Formats: sequence, C-alpha cells, structure tokens
Amino acid sequence: MKKIIKKSFIPALLTLVFTTGCSDFSEINTDPRVASESQVQVEYFINNSIVSSQMDPHIAERVFVLYWKTAGHQQLGGGISVGGYDDGWSSDYYGSGFMGGWLNHIYAAVEVAEKQIAEGNAKEYTNNLLQVARIWRAYLLSELTDNFGPIPIDGYQGKNPTFSDVKTVYYYLLDELKDASSKIDPSISGSLRPELDKAYGYDYAKWQKYANSMRLRLAMRLSEVDPAKAKSEFEAAASLPLITSLDETFQIQEAGGWDALTGVMTREWNYFQLSATMSNIYMGLGGIKSADQVGADLQSAVKPANYVGLKLDQHFTTMTNDPSAGYWLDGLPNTIDPRAYKTYIIPGDFANTDFNAYPSWDETAKTTKRDLLDADSKPVLTLDAKYTWNAPANGSWGTKGSRNQIYSFNGATPRHGAQFRNGTSQRIFFAPWETYFLMAEAAVRGWTVPMSGQAAYETGIDRSFEYWDGKTRSGVKPSTFLAAYKASTDFNRLGTSVSWAHTTEPAASYTVSYKDGYTGTAGTTTRIYPKNDLYKNGTIKNDLLTKIITQKFIAQNPWLPLETWSDHRRLGLPFFENPAIEQAISTLPALNSGNYMTVNVKFFPQRLKYPSSIPASNAVGYSQAVSALGGADDVFTSLWWAKK
Repeated sequence: MKKIIKKSFIPALLTLVFTTGCSDFSEINTDPRVASESQVQVEYFINNSIVSSQMDPHIAERVFVLYWKTAGHQQLGGGISVGGYDDGWSSDYYGSGFMGGWLNHIYAAVEVAEKQIAEGNAKEYTNNLLQVARIWRAYLLSELTDNFGPIPIDGYQGKNPTFSDVKTVYYYLLDELKDASSKIDPSISGSLRPELDKAYGYDYAKWQKYANSMRLRLAMRLSEVDPAKAKSEFEAAASLPLITSLDETFQIQEAGGWDALTGVMTREWNYFQLSATMSNIYMGLGGIKSADQVGADLQSAVKPANYVGLKLDQHFTTMTNDPSAGYWLDGLPNTIDPRAYKTYIIPGDFANTDFNAYPSWDETAKTTKRDLLDADSKPVLTLDAKYTWNAPANGSWGTKGSRNQIYSFNGATPRHGAQFRNGTSQRIFFAPWETYFLMAEAAVRGWTVPMSGQAAYETGIDRSFEYWDGKTRSGVKPSTFLAAYKASTDFNRLGTSVSWAHTTEPAASYTVSYKDGYTGTAGTTTRIYPKNDLYKNGTIKNDLLTKIITQKFIAQNPWLPLETWSDHRRLGLPFFENPAIEQAISTLPALNSGNYMTVNVKFFPQRLKYPSSIPASNAVGYSQAVSALGGADDVFTSLWWAKK
C-alpha cells in the first residue's frame, strides 16, 4: 500500500484529523496515522477549506467587519478608513487563516486529486473534484492578493514561499479559472459526500458557472491597468455559462455559536451603523416616496422634498465633503431607495420584525434621545432619533464630537437588521446581480457581450430587488416599486439617477430648506453636489458607468464589502466622502483643513499591510513582496490594478 502523506500537505492532513469528526475520519482511515491513496477522499480537504475560510467570529470581526465593511463604506467606522491598522488582526487573518489551514487544505485537495488520477485510483468524479478545488483555490488567492498585494502562488506547502507580483498572480488566477472550467464535466454527477460541499452540494454545472463568473470579476479588475487582457478574458468568459439566477448564488449557510460557520455579523458589540456613503446614495434615488414604504406609525416622520434637516453646525462636523455635513435630519427623507429600510432598520422602529436590539446586555439600541452639550458639558439641546435617518461621516469630529452625544450613538442611527445578525442567513460570495452589472460595464466599454448594456443593468437591478423581496418579513416588498424605480430620473445626494436613458448631468446647485436647530428659524440655502476628483476629474456624476457602480454598490451590501472596496480602488466609484478633519488625523496625513473638499486616493486605504510575522519568518520573501508592491508597505500604497 503506497503512502501519500508528504511534507507538502502534512499540515493540512493533520488539521483534518483535529477538525473533522472522529466518525468521519475513521471512514477514510483504517490507521489514524496514515492514509492510502485509495482511502483519502478529496471532498474532505475541499470541505475543510471552504468551511474554515468562512471566518470564525474572531477573524470575521477583525477582517470582514472592521477592515472590509469599513474600507468598503458599508458601515460607519474609523480604523482602516482613516489609515489605521492592527498587526494582530492581520496576523490572525494571514497566519491563522490562510497559512493556518484555508490554503493548506485546498492545495492538499489539488495534490491528492492529481495523484489519484495519475496513479489510476480515481473515481468517475475525481476529475471534477480536482477542478472544484482549483476554482476555490483561485477564489482564496484572489481574496488574499486583493487585501495585501503580492502573494505566494507556490506557498502553503510547509516551506518559505516566493512572492509573486499582483500581475503575475492575476494572470495565474485567470488561467486557472479558464482551465478548470473547461475541464469540468457537468454530465458527471455525484460524490460520496455531497453534504461536504456547503455551497453547491457538488452540482458541477454550478461550480462551472461560478468559475466563469469569477473570471468576469477578475478580468474586470484589470480594466484600468491592462485593458487588452481584461477585454479578451472577459469576452471569452462571457460566452460561457454564468451565474444568472438567485438559485445559482454561491453562498454558505451561517450558524450561531462560535465556530467557522458562525455568522460573520453576529457579534453583539458590533453595531453595523449606516455609512454616510450608503445614505447619500440611497436618499432620493429612484424617487420612491418614504410614505409609500413605511407603516402608519411612521407617516408623520416623513419630511418634505428637499428638506435637509436641522442646521446644527456647532455640533455636527462641517469639515468634510459629505453633502449632509452640518445638518441632522429630524425625520425620514421624502424619497429613498426601497432597499434602504430593509437593509438598515430605522431607529426607534421597535415593532419592525427585523429590528435588532444588540447588545442584549444594555438598552443602547432602544435609547433614541441624546443631548448636545455646551463647553461646560451642560445640555444645550435634546434630540430624539426615533424615526429619523442619519449617517455621520467618519473621521475626527474634534470638539464638536465631544459635545455631541447622538451622532454615532447606537440607538440613534439606522443599523443592519436582525436577519443578518442572528446566524440564520447565507453568506454570499457571488450573486447573479454581479454578473449582470459586470456585463453592463463591459458593454459600456464597448466589449462584446451577449446582451445590451441596458438589459444587463436593469436585470442586475431586478435580481437585487428579487433578493430583497425574499428577505422582506414585514412591510412592502421592494419589487412593488421596481418599474417606477428603473424609470426614475430623480437625483440622489450625489447627483446620480437610476434610469439608463437619463444621463443628463444635475444642475450645478440646488435649493434646500432647513430649520436652525438652535433657534427654530426656518430657512433655505443653496447646496452643490460633491465633486468626485477620482472619476473624470469630478466633471461627471450621472453617466452610465456611475449608474452601474452605484447599483452594484447597493446590491453588494451587506455581504460583499471587499468588492465595494475593490471597485472604489479601481474606479474611484461610487463617491466616498472624506473623513471629517475637525482635528488632524495622525494616520491620515494627506488630508488636512485646506484640502478636505477635494478627493485623492491618499485619503482612502488601498490595502492591508503585511503582518510582522512575514519579515520575521521569511525576510527574503518579504523583500520580494515589497519590491513587487512598488511602494511602501503601508495602507496607502495602491495595488497594481488600482488607481494611483
């Protein structure tokens, strides 16, 4: 009996022993110290990689929540969004995650499958398992490189690896996805353990669609730096079977408790508050009235059109290019995207089925009244956030922040609902709306794709609304408004509308009404739409690409913050407001009181620094990585495919 335990995947196999139930492991090993080629099941390695990479709560909080959702502007937060970085978090992610098992497992799956095939010990479906392993490996490597930059391709096998530049990594991933997809035989079904594929149950046709759709994503990532390669790869993949319906979504069922499958947003102390970016995109977009979306108890909270709220500029930051700066909306916006109130629950809406009261050990989620203070810390004004919609810019609020008890308070801002917090959802890795928005972008670029840009764009919106219909447990389903929404020419706070046919740019300024929050005096003022210097020098706000990325940004929330971050790094879209700069931010030296109304890539994080464990354990590899990065090992060095 030939032994197949090799140094290259000893760590993965040992991990398998300790992470797989004893009854499962005994099925494939007559001797717990060794396994033969004919006994090892590739499915176990694939399963261990997929499951472990779902992130246990320790890693999920640090990476999915505090890094990705903050950098991707899906939630209010500081940290990485103002240049912060935690070496411990990144070490846990890179070391305990990728190096500690995720990639070891999947590299072992590839090696075992290849060896079984080469030596005639394969089952009918082993070749398909090999391709599944290669596809999942491609995803994991793409996640790693999109966070850090240059990474090893030949690593994860028990020795110090060589680091490859991002271009080399991307070319390798595109080749892998192309080849693996072409070698899957969807006519062959089965596996001894289909339950060990928690995404598709070894439905190989769906895995093939995932590979092709991932190829679209990675090809489009190169659009600005390597357009010829991006075009050729995208066009080739677009002609193949793709993820186009919700039942083909690559998603993993979450759970409660504390293990790898525990929901990534289940920690009670994380609030998941609405970001200013998200709010500015939602408000006004689609022209759907709040009064038609909320119940009777909330009708009186709906404000007139073009009302921006209470002017409270002594307590709310004005040193940011957030178009809502200096104001606090004492009610609900007149019109708003119909997915907004489903994704983020209105403060004080305790009767809402999806209202989330975390943390359970205090009453902060149900406390809506807070004070604004004077210089002596005495109350000047009490604000009640019940039935209001506000999302403050992150950053340094200085004295205004210290005298403001409400702006970032748990119970005073819209937050993700219970459906995403209780471990009962499915974590999405790729959904059909992304396929369609990628197709729409390709069409706008003049690439050859199987449908028109408008058809792809509108179908992407359809799929997103369909998803939210399925998530709606109370109130009106978003699709009720779908036709009117897609035809809308109303501008949101950023000057973008929904209708594909409507590419008219907004006026340079517009008039809004407000009330002085200190005196009660009503007034009007002129506002301008923010200037996004990262996209076409800030001259365009409502072209087709802006519309596409706006809708993609909405649809990817809350499950794909790494993609919203990547789109912004690649295109500068959608508009991200600058952090407030009432006081200097030491970790964000490029932003200051003289330039906060402009936009620069140096105002936003571009990557994660390498953990200190890399130079400590592999000095040669670290030197290769930094050299290939082309800049300093810090969060503001742009990746190869990103804007410079």
